[in-house]
Amino acid sequence: MSVALVILAAGKGTRMKSDLPKVLHPIAGAPMLHHAMRAGAVLEPERTIVVAGHGVDQVRAAALDFDAEAQVVLQAEQLGTGHAAAQARDALAGFEGLAIVLFGDTPFISPETLETLVASEADVTVLGFEAADPGRYGRLIMDGDQLARIVEFKDATEDERAVTLCNSGVLAAPAPLLLELLSQVSNDNAQGEYYLTDLPALARAQGRRVGVVECAEAETLGINSRAELAAANALFQAKARAQLIEDGVAFMAPDTVFLSLDTTIGRDAVIEPNVVFGPGVTVETGATVRAFSHLEGCHVSRDAIVGPYARLRPGAELAEGVRVGNFVEVKNATLDSGAKINHLSYIGDAFVGAGANVGAGAITCNYDGVMKHRTEIGARAFIGSNTMLVAPVSIGAEAMTASGSVITSDVEDGALALGRAPQVEKPGMARKLFDMLKAQKAKQSRGS
Repeated sequence: MSVALVILAAGKGTRMKSDLPKVLHPIAGAPMLHHAMRAGAVLEPERTIVVAGHGVDQVRAAALDFDAEAQVVLQAEQLGTGHAAAQARDALAGFEGLAIVLFGDTPFISPETLETLVASEADVTVLGFEAADPGRYGRLIMDGDQLARIVEFKDATEDERAVTLCNSGVLAAPAPLLLELLSQVSNDNAQGEYYLTDLPALARAQGRRVGVVECAEAETLGINSRAELAAANALFQAKARAQLIEDGVAFMAPDTVFLSLDTTIGRDAVIEPNVVFGPGVTVETGATVRAFSHLEGCHVSRDAIVGPYARLRPGAELAEGVRVGNFVEVKNATLDSGAKINHLSYIGDAFVGAGANVGAGAITCNYDGVMKHRTEIGARAFIGSNTMLVAPVSIGAEAMTASGSVITSDVEDGALALGRAPQVEKPGMARKLFDMLKAQKAKQSRGS
């Protein structure tokens, strides 16, 4: 069945105390909106429609960053969830498949739950959950195996308030039926708004079958405040760590490791304490990431070792058996198999050949203030400690640079390059200089 996603993302999020649109606040390094879009992506939707309001340009940019074919439509006035969904009318024109209405600030709906929604045989299907504490949730009032109506807490009787099956807000219906029902929704209520919750009763009035699919309460968590955002981050991290452990990843102190939405780690990888994974990281089987390292936008191959205290920035590509040690930063650089950069170095916009060894304090000087330039280091080359490689420059295979050199020209294969000023020694000058400085200091002390 063809599917369209309608993601409501127009909320201003006043309680977030932020100028950023609510759905763009991040959970695990990705906007909440991306979580909803990612869950829906498993359905291979024919159309993805994001209904935006506050900060529409920012929301559009984020939506297109995840899916370049997403359509973003504007809800100029905030007149309720039914009004928001109705803004997708033009974007759904001619679409005969199933439309699923999601919320951009409800990031934990699982792909499996959405697949269950698609499999429902009802004309309209509402996603519900059994609440441990129903509180002020809307209640789903059943009539046998069908949903009779949704009752808001403030309008519910005592018997209805005793019901623990609650409304998530998510629903699915064929797009033509959804649009037909939305056109019938009234704003004859105290708030003067149009609500999606009216749809089940309207569908039943037409003799339509209205069903309920249930999910875990945790999937329905909505984010409306900074405190709820922090709780959602904690919930995501706990679940993601548990899944990786189940998949065979070794965490030494899992509660201290922070993952992103798209973090991928292979079995038998070892992750030491206090590691942060930014977006876009893949760590292969058997690799080790040592304590206090920060990785983003990078790929770490089998049996590589990173850290401790290492930073891998976007574009870092580590081949098998690479060693990147403490206080090493790698950016937009490929390190071929067995290369070693063990301490205190910066390697940016570079290629480091197989088996090459980069000494402590070596730097690729890749930026001239306007342009970036590349450095090429050949296989089995040895870069001496404190070498400055002024890009663009190429160091040949099995070549060597002397410690403390500033290398500004290419070095051929097997050559030794020295680029430092001659050492000058002046006998007895150190003692004379110290005596002079001590005398000046004593004079200053007497004067004060």
